[in-house]
Amino acid sequence: MHMTIHRKLPEPQEVKKEFPLSERMAQEKAERDRRICAVFDGHSDQFLLIIGPCSADHSEPVLEYIARLRRIQEQVAEKIILIPRIYTNKPRTTGQGYKGMLHQPDPEAKPDMYRGLVSIRELHLAALRDYGFSCADEMLYPENYEYLSDLLSYHAVGARSVENQQHRLTASGIEVPVGMKNPTGGDLGVMMNSIVAAQSGHTFLYRGWEVTSAGNPYAHAILRGYTDYSGRNVSNYHYEDLLRVEELYEKSNLTNPSVIVDTNHSNSGKQYLEQIRIAKDIVHSRNQNATIRRLVKGLMIESYLEDGAQSAGEHVFGKSITDPCLGWEKTERLILDLAEKL
Repeated sequence: MHMTIHRKLPEPQEVKKEFPLSERMAQEKAERDRRICAVFDGHSDQFLLIIGPCSADHSEPVLEYIARLRRIQEQVAEKIILIPRIYTNKPRTTGQGYKGMLHQPDPEAKPDMYRGLVSIRELHLAALRDYGFSCADEMLYPENYEYLSDLLSYHAVGARSVENQQHRLTASGIEVPVGMKNPTGGDLGVMMNSIVAAQSGHTFLYRGWEVTSAGNPYAHAILRGYTDYSGRNVSNYHYEDLLRVEELYEKSNLTNPSVIVDTNHSNSGKQYLEQIRIAKDIVHSRNQNATIRRLVKGLMIESYLEDGAQSAGEHVFGKSITDPCLGWEKTERLILDLAEKL
């Protein structure tokens, strides 16, 4: 093999034992899970905002952002459940560039996967312990889910991973909601097939074990737009798009038909400020149509302390080093505006 083996990483249970949850934290996480799942199964009409940086880079600005979210959560608690994005794995189209804290807990240093595992667990622990937030992450490596399984209340399978068998089957064994994004080419049939797989039980290979999953009734669709054959970004969040997904759900006989709309990526044409308009447009569609209101459970928004993006070496506190994000002032105003319109 043309690989260099560096070391064997510790098993998830070893890392969990070294960096454990307290009983209080476990109870808070269980209550968060219950409230979030109630949105997906229709027992709650609260709205979800899965919101935060494109990718976590340093613990300090991420926790400062989460502290601000905590304060605004109290103001909108009746209508909105905030789920902070702590995305510690960053998929890269060409394999180049910053791959997230799991790979590089220091974005300017060499990869260190063990230190990365510890760093991301400590970051998620701090969000729950200090601010009462169990958070969202992306499933880049299915086998790594177990390192954070007791901390996450939401998981997303990305557009480049949604066709992968291991991602689908792992999602089927997760107890919290898992969003399956439409692929980069936009085929909604691929997305719906991934939801069918994730909601079904399977026997498969996981971390060297033969396992059986029960199926995840909270697996659902994430619409993120797509890129057409000529390389143009095409959105799929409009009124008609949402009704089309409702039709696909009806034909599939899936449990808990649900959609989260990603307001960035190809839906915004990678113009991050468009997220404000798109978010309000989706809430307007929900208010105009009872079917869309039942279907659309929330939004995914890329937001950080500062507007835009920077390179890793610029050192602007709380500014994304991957995709551009909404800054805090715009984010706060948007959350309050959405709460008024819901």
